[in-house]
Amino acid sequence: MPDLRARRPALSPSILNADFGHLAEAFRQLELGGADYVHLDVMDGRFVPNISFGLPVVEAARRATSLPLDVHLMIVEPERYIGDFVAAGASIVTIHAEACLHLHRAVRQIHETGALAGVALNPATPLTAVEEILPFVDLVLIMTVDPGFGGQALIPAALRKVERLRRLIDELGLPAVIEVDGGVKESNVAAVIRAGADVVVTGSAAFPPGGSTVEALQALRRAMQGS
Repeated sequence: MPDLRARRPALSPSILNADFGHLAEAFRQLELGGADYVHLDVMDGRFVPNISFGLPVVEAARRATSLPLDVHLMIVEPERYIGDFVAAGASIVTIHAEACLHLHRAVRQIHETGALAGVALNPATPLTAVEEILPFVDLVLIMTVDPGFGGQALIPAALRKVERLRRLIDELGLPAVIEVDGGVKESNVAAVIRAGADVVVTGSAAFPPGGSTVEALQALRRAMQGS
């Protein structure tokens, strides 16, 4: 399993905006561009108003890249599928606090498979929803857009939640890292890092139409390091 604290800030590009007809090449570009993880957004059309992909794409990703797979389950009843996604190749499994009735049990279930466990929060969900689970998770994902679609603009107020979570984790001396997902691009990634993010997810900015993924990731990395 990856050491989430080994390289920070880390970059976890989402393949949601990649050309699915040439996924192997997309993964190669992510590797060449210096990605730390590959972010896979699994959507079921119920928890979020969109359907993306499922287990076959995760399995294909595992065959195509050696990068750790950062699997974000935007689905109802995620506990039903945790084992399947880890078997498909997930290194990190992140589930939503809003979608899981027995969150502690589900986090323990992820760890029992050998994967790292993350818990995600939508923009309007308060940090109190994860305070009790913080000592048991490896990662907290703060959504800075309402999940379900790529290409949205970052909600600036969501960065204040990132700042509060950073203070809370540091005050408690916990090892959990903070991941931020939604509208992150070269022009705002430095602010995201300053707010306290350890890992940033970027989708449309990683796969610019007609542009180079390698160059886009290198530009993002420079902006991150300049934060």
